[in-house]
Amino acid sequence: MNLLILGGTQFVGRHVVEAALARGHAVSTFTRGNNPLPGTESLIGDRQAGDYRALEGRTWDAVIDVNAYVPRVVRQAATAIQTRHYTFISTISVYQASPEPGIHENSPLQTLENPDTEAITGETYGGLKVLCEQAAQELYPACLVVRPHIVVGPHDPTDRFTYWPRRFAQQDRVLVPGRPESAVQYIDARDQADFIVAAVEGSLTGVFNSAAPTTTWGDLVAACGGQDKAVWAEEGWLLEQSVTPWADLPLWIPTGSEGHGLLGVDSSRALAAGLRVRPLEQTVRELLAWDSARGAELKTGLSAEREQELLRAYASRSTA
Repeated sequence: MNLLILGGTQFVGRHVVEAALARGHAVSTFTRGNNPLPGTESLIGDRQAGDYRALEGRTWDAVIDVNAYVPRVVRQAATAIQTRHYTFISTISVYQASPEPGIHENSPLQTLENPDTEAITGETYGGLKVLCEQAAQELYPACLVVRPHIVVGPHDPTDRFTYWPRRFAQQDRVLVPGRPESAVQYIDARDQADFIVAAVEGSLTGVFNSAAPTTTWGDLVAACGGQDKAVWAEEGWLLEQSVTPWADLPLWIPTGSEGHGLLGVDSSRALAAGLRVRPLEQTVRELLAWDSARGAELKTGLSAEREQELLRAYASRSTA
């Protein structure tokens, strides 16, 4: 197949490109000229400015859009791109927050007070992605919408998952939120990419949550080899210490909080359609190998100094 990836040089798109090339497809990427990947045709333009001149007169068997965040750019792309199948990569942030697990493709979606806004914030991101989905479905009769959970794996620029394998690899004690049976959920970027490319090959349409089945913090700690290193801190105590969920301790959404249901996203539809999930231990092992080779500072999570302060304070509390 002749594929066009809108984006395709960073994280999610990069893995889609690699999966497509591995399956023998011809791949063009459309970017502002950043990081062209070997084996691809690099087409240069600017979606924000509406510059699609590099795509004029071209036709693709399928288009995979990984970098649209406002509906305007989806609509503009439709006037410039000729294709028979369009995939839009969305997010589970389209769902309304819920404390209960079991979120599925027909669960209530986010709405915006001002649907014309293009200001991308924590409050508008999900609602804008909803509008992007709707624009894509209106413009392309053959449309696939993929809603990823937190995406993890090599080349992840956020370090939200990488924080944990690195912490357990480098430290004797690691602060972990809640209890071993508490929920964790994610999707490996490579598993998602394989699913997307296979779905495009089969002209799959409709909406699919992209997530590994919910696992536990205990499983994550075990996959990191950290059973003897984990210090399980009560969630209430962490909140009292002004530890910020998701930011200071990545992947943590406190039990009973408004967004806790996002750790129980139902991906059975994608699994039935061909999504295959590699073992958590493999994801951790391969991610740690990539992380060790790059030698970069973590972009998120507690500093080592702050974590040690909290570990001392928690130990004092436990023995008081």
